[in-house]
Amino acid sequence: MQDLNVIQMILVVLVAFLAGMEGVLDEFQFHQPLIACTLIGLVTGNLTAGIVLGGTLQMLALGWANIGAAIAPDAALAAIASAIILVLGGQGVKGVPAAIAIAIPLAVAGLFMTMVVRTISTAITHQMDRAARTGNFRAVELWHITGICLQGLRIAIPAGALLFIPAATVSAALGSMPAWLTDGMAIGGGMVVAVGYALVINMMATKEVWPFFAIGFVVAAVTDITLIGLGTLGVALALIYLTLSKMGGNGNGGSNGGNGTGDPLGDILEQY
Repeated sequence: MQDLNVIQMILVVLVAFLAGMEGVLDEFQFHQPLIACTLIGLVTGNLTAGIVLGGTLQMLALGWANIGAAIAPDAALAAIASAIILVLGGQGVKGVPAAIAIAIPLAVAGLFMTMVVRTISTAITHQMDRAARTGNFRAVELWHITGICLQGLRIAIPAGALLFIPAATVSAALGSMPAWLTDGMAIGGGMVVAVGYALVINMMATKEVWPFFAIGFVVAAVTDITLIGLGTLGVALALIYLTLSKMGGNGNGGSNGGNGTGDPLGDILEQY
């Protein structure tokens, strides 16, 4: 188990606040589990465990998407809460399965906070409309900032509450979890990962992208290549695609009479 000092607690709440805001802003992606858990691990001295937990939760979150009026589980709260529990439990990487088992119920429970904040945001929107009608743009900005801060508090408040739980209590609770529960959550999480991958593949199912996906899938199976090597290959393939995109699809020298098909890479390959 690990007790956090005051500075670490403040940094954890700050990361949670940023993750809550990014759930709406989507600018720096702090709400993504991989980034949120890594930051929590960094500020608490558990970087390796945070990265492993974040990577695992990120695969789960690939299958979480808002469809119509249905709201997906709160990935930001799941990441922050599970990372805090993992740190307080003091089990390191070994505690990742138990933290994930807790993260999924917390993600569903986080929908309540989401609904509360969105309900309040409706009233804030009306206030912004009134301020806009009178030309008070300063008030519009203030109400806008207020709404964004509420999104941050949506995650920061539960995170702060978790920090007040004694580390010994968290460690004992994690240790008392039966194997059937942790194993069942791991199996269920694996099924969600498969759904997430299927959604991603469905979105990228175009003939100009499939070759890159196949190459990456095969290369990733080669265990002798490090992550740095895989990243370098990925950047190289991206640069190749961008170069081919600029060369093709503009009808210059094409075999279709100067009319591109809208598929830049396909237009180039068609000429061969």
